[in-house]
Amino acid sequence: MKKMTTLVAAAFTAAAIFLGTNANAQSTPKNALRFGFGVEGIAPVGGALKDVSSIGIGITPRLQYGVDDAVALTLTSGFYNFFGKEVGNTGANYPAYQMIPVKAGIKAFISQNVYLSGEVGAGFETKEFYGKNTKLLASPGIGWANQSWDIGARYENFSGQSNSFGTVGLRIAYGFGL
Repeated sequence: MKKMTTLVAAAFTAAAIFLGTNANAQSTPKNALRFGFGVEGIAPVGGALKDVSSIGIGITPRLQYGVDDAVALTLTSGFYNFFGKEVGNTGANYPAYQMIPVKAGIKAFISQNVYLSGEVGAGFETKEFYGKNTKLLASPGIGWANQSWDIGARYENFSGQSNSFGTVGLRIAYGFGL
């Protein structure tokens, strides 16, 4: 599973670079800095996290630098909170799983307003119950962006400490030039 996720992330990134260099996009002019603030809905889709949570939310600020009109480099951080689901029929819930992601990535526009993205980085667990470990994050995605709004969907793989899992997420962000 880990090798497959790495291959998928590499394929998305390669496709974004290859296709994005020939695209015409207006979302990130060359040498321009943009800042966006996003809200995310996140759902666990595999591994141990799916056993203790059904849904999560995230707050993710992102800094974006335009390499050219069709390719941008990104730096994303923020906070993820996965709500604990009920333990059997006991009325008690698992503790929330929380993480601070720090990711670097690339956005490549493949057509007007449509982009492919790839990010890699680290996720820092914040609660002792789950070990306060650091996970490797890899996330390919696709999205739509204009001068103000960015809507993207992605798969994100969290791996490390023999406890790997995946999520799918939808991010809606408002951005502006700096």
